[in-house]
This record gives sequence, structure tokens and C-alpha cells, in this order.
Amino acid sequence: MTSNLHDFIRGLPKAELHLHIEGSLEPELMFALAQRNAVQLAYSSVEEVRAAYNFSDLQSFLDLYYAGAAVLQTEQDFYDLTMAYIERARADNVRHVELFFDPQTHTARGISTAIVFAGIARALREAKAAHDFSGSMILCFLRHLSEEDAFETLAAALPLRSQYADLWNGIGLDSAEVGNPPEKFAAVFAQCRELGFRLVAHAGEEGPPAYIHSALDVLQVERIDHGVRAEEDAALMHKLVQTQMPLTVCPLSNLKLCVVSDLQQHNLARMLRAGLCVTINSDDPAYFGGYMTTNFIATADALALTREELIQLAKNSFCASFAAPEQKQQWLNELDRYVQNH
Repeated sequence: MTSNLHDFIRGLPKAELHLHIEGSLEPELMFALAQRNAVQLAYSSVEEVRAAYNFSDLQSFLDLYYAGAAVLQTEQDFYDLTMAYIERARADNVRHVELFFDPQTHTARGISTAIVFAGIARALREAKAAHDFSGSMILCFLRHLSEEDAFETLAAALPLRSQYADLWNGIGLDSAEVGNPPEKFAAVFAQCRELGFRLVAHAGEEGPPAYIHSALDVLQVERIDHGVRAEEDAALMHKLVQTQMPLTVCPLSNLKLCVVSDLQQHNLARMLRAGLCVTINSDDPAYFGGYMTTNFIATADALALTREELIQLAKNSFCASFAAPEQKQQWLNELDRYVQNH
């Protein structure tokens, strides 16, 4: 692929809809926070941590991910984490992020939900004021834990809702997928829907197409996170095309976690060309080797994406966001101007 197309990708305005803020914890920041908070890490150097980022599957990644999260203890830690991500996102011309965060990862360690909210929100609000960088927060339940635990997490967070009404608008479902189908969380998602939250769920990454059906029919989500195994079910593919249900696909994540063994095998281009509303995202970029531009370029090179397809992916990211219609239109207008000038 020509460097001209790479340059075009770098400047392309885009939104990121599948980003775990805890998964943007770079080894350098992990070590700095460990030192600040007197946390003993199992690794003696940044290089040793990077060497450990050689995952065989989702679970081996999650084990390291939860160990790394132990350094996040104060509001300032969550602020620093979020601000570091925002700086990288802005450098990639990301205009808007809908970031996932996992309170249960932190409350299990005695860190209050209020601390997590406060740090992330302060960074998002500062970035909005200083750079007009747009962001919102999607609270995710950990699916390997019980639905009762999810209800408790929701109850702890709801008193904060008015304080963060400008940012917190969504509920998601993440962590180990296999053996934890969406219907396990039917009741808590029903409550969240009644409360007016926007709903998303991880489905069809390692789990079967049936999990995507459950996320749509039982949880009634508005977006599917990952969804790459939808291709195994022709009826599901037809439904996704007809409804234009967005899929927040994470190519380098899929490669790193061995969902595909080679990026050239990835089905993103096939799904895009079949008419699905797919988007490109970085998932856990510190662990998976790339933020948004790196994901776009690697995928474009591996799958021979055209300029028009890259533009469609950027459009999809804005259209599939939970931003207000007038805000979406502003971003789409900016995208149109960029395309005309490049």
C-alpha cells in the first residue's frame, strides 16, 4: 500500500467505539504508578512486561490485564491513564471516544466506584474544554462474575449518575466470553434499559454466533462489540445487514488473541463489502500493539482496503456513535471536507 494512503489514514477524522481504558495502560505508566503507589509488580522492567504481552488466548491476556490494573488506585491514577490515552487518540485524529471502564476490576481491590468515575471524567472534561475532544463513558459488567455482582455494581454507580450526566450514557458487557452467555445478564440489562442507558455487549469474539443472537434478542443492545463470528451464521449476517447493527471490530486485538492467525485472514473486509456496518477500533491498545491509526493502516494493508472503504469505515464510526445527531453531522461534514481536500 502506498505511503500516500497511509498519510490519508493518519489524517482521517474518526471515532473510537471500542476502547477499554484499563487496556490503554502502557508499561511505562504501569511502572510509574506502581512506584507512586508502592505496588510490587511481578516484572522487573518495562521490557519484561512487553515480553509478557505474547498471549495465547483471551484468558492469558485477562490474567495480565487484571494484574496491571492493580497499580490504579487514586483519582489521579485514573486521570493520568485517561489523559495519556486521549493524547494518543488526538494524535490519531480521533474526534470522539466512547470508552469502556470496569468498576468491578477496581472495587474488588477496595477502590471505590466514585474514584474511578472522578479520574476518568476529569480527563474527559479537560480534553473537551481544551481541545474540543469528545468523549463518553460506558460502564461494563464483568461477565465472568455473577449477575448479582453486576446489580451491586449498578447500585453503587447510580448515585453518581447526575454528577456525570454529561459523560456516562452507556452500559456494556465484557471479559471472558466463553461460558458466560449474554442471557446470564438479562435482568440487569432490562433494568439498565428502563433507566435509559444505551446498551452494548461483547459477543462473537471467541463466543459463538448464538451469543450475538442473545445480545440482540435478549439484552436488546444497540451495538455489538467484536461480532466477527457472525459470518458463521447466514441468517444472522442478513439480519445485521438489514438492521445496520454496528459491529465494533478490533483487528489487531483479534490477531494478538489468536482469533485469527494472520491479519490477511480477517473477515472485516468481507463483512464491510457484504454491507454490514463495521468499524475499526483498538480495544486494549497498550496490550495489542496499536492505537487507531496503527489498526487502520495494518488492516488496510492486510486486506487491500480502498480509499472509499476507509472513508466508509470512518463514516460508520461516527454514525454508530451515541453522540447527538447534530454532533454526528458536524463530524461527517468535517470528514467530507477532509476527503475533498486530500
